[in-house]
Amino acid sequence: MFTRCSSVLVFAVLVILFCTRPLLAMDRSEAAFNSLLYQVQFVRLIKPSKQIEQDYRALTLGPMELKLARVERIKSELQQFWGSLGIPTNATNMKSSDNLLQQVLSLEPLSKDYLATSNKIRYLLWLDQKGDWSELESNSWLKQGNKHSLVPEISRRLKELGDLREYNPLSTLFDANVKNAVRLFQQRHGLKIDGIIGPETLRWINIKPVKRAELLAINFINKTRYLASIEPIFLIVNIPAFELELIDNGQVALQSRVIVGKPYRQTPLLNSRISNLVINPSWRVPRSLLTRDLLPKVREDGGYIQDRNFNVFDNQGQMVSKTAQEWQDLAHGRFPYRLVQKPGEGNTLGRYKFYFENKYSVYLHDTADKELFEESNRALSSGCIRIENVEGLANWMASNLVTDKQTWVEMQAERQKTQWFTLNQSLPIHLVYWTAWVDKWGAAQFRNDIYQRNSALNLALANTSP
Repeated sequence: MFTRCSSVLVFAVLVILFCTRPLLAMDRSEAAFNSLLYQVQFVRLIKPSKQIEQDYRALTLGPMELKLARVERIKSELQQFWGSLGIPTNATNMKSSDNLLQQVLSLEPLSKDYLATSNKIRYLLWLDQKGDWSELESNSWLKQGNKHSLVPEISRRLKELGDLREYNPLSTLFDANVKNAVRLFQQRHGLKIDGIIGPETLRWINIKPVKRAELLAINFINKTRYLASIEPIFLIVNIPAFELELIDNGQVALQSRVIVGKPYRQTPLLNSRISNLVINPSWRVPRSLLTRDLLPKVREDGGYIQDRNFNVFDNQGQMVSKTAQEWQDLAHGRFPYRLVQKPGEGNTLGRYKFYFENKYSVYLHDTADKELFEESNRALSSGCIRIENVEGLANWMASNLVTDKQTWVEMQAERQKTQWFTLNQSLPIHLVYWTAWVDKWGAAQFRNDIYQRNSALNLALANTSP
């Protein structure tokens, strides 16, 4: 038997349930149309058309303004769009549900960073419509302690991009808060983190929000479709980010800064499998590098060959010995020899080399020039990838993939002898090119387009059928 209080409680619960049922249905409907809207935003950025623009405008008016036939067509075209780009979705489950929200959500890309990227794109597009983002120009570098008329506008942009919490719109002083915000901004853009606004930092501050949204959308597509068919354990090098990651079943097992090829000696985009690990590698100098890099140094100093521990071989494979003056004279003409740098201290490849088959003759390796990893722009090599945390990667491979562990242990004290190790299972390696993404903390990351590939990637996506 109910008491008076319990009866009132039951009545209250019934009222709440009755009143919230239409609201919940309305929420589901709104969520479904929002999902459609955000997906159409992707299409609008990557593959604009008159029809997409009309659909986008119609969706912004809200669910009540849309006819069912139009909704069905938009759903169908989104399914085709993601499918044509190789983006995995749950679209095959769409027809098995009568629930509009479930149908629409099944169209969304199966990527853990889709929602974060979509939200960031939506915010950037809102920023683009909200205010002025005209080109800022400065004849001087701006740093803490300076007073400059650009400081209020720069501060506003840093705040709207999430790098500055608060600022005084009337103050022209470049204070400590602005400096810290500039440092955060530089970190998100792969720039030198000095808190000083020079030409490169100002160039990125001038990038319009809509352009940032486009970069995030384009790179999300390329990243998601690439990762859709990738192995559970792999090594990946993002070239413009100068970063390497070792992924082990969805977890980052190792990270490292890397050095990649110069713009005129680009590190290629490829996928292969690391089959061998080499301790104390020798360096067989490619003919192109011999001609472009080493012979000019020999012309200046004939002792360069001996000082850098090179052996010289003729076409028959016989070792050749000459004086420093003879090498210097030969370097001015046709040089019919090949150079091999002996293993040990000062070797260009350092302590370790990771070999994978490819037609470009590139590989991963250590380096003797450790100080170069402190550079913000690390497009400094002739195409191969130099690894800062090379010891960590070598030890991981020794623990997980090297067959002959006893020899590995014995070789740790050896610096002159070269030893190749066969892996019991090859490690997939992917060299990729992604210049924008949303990181695991929800911050938008951007990197310089060092090889000028973004335009080509954008054009390729725009020309994708249907």
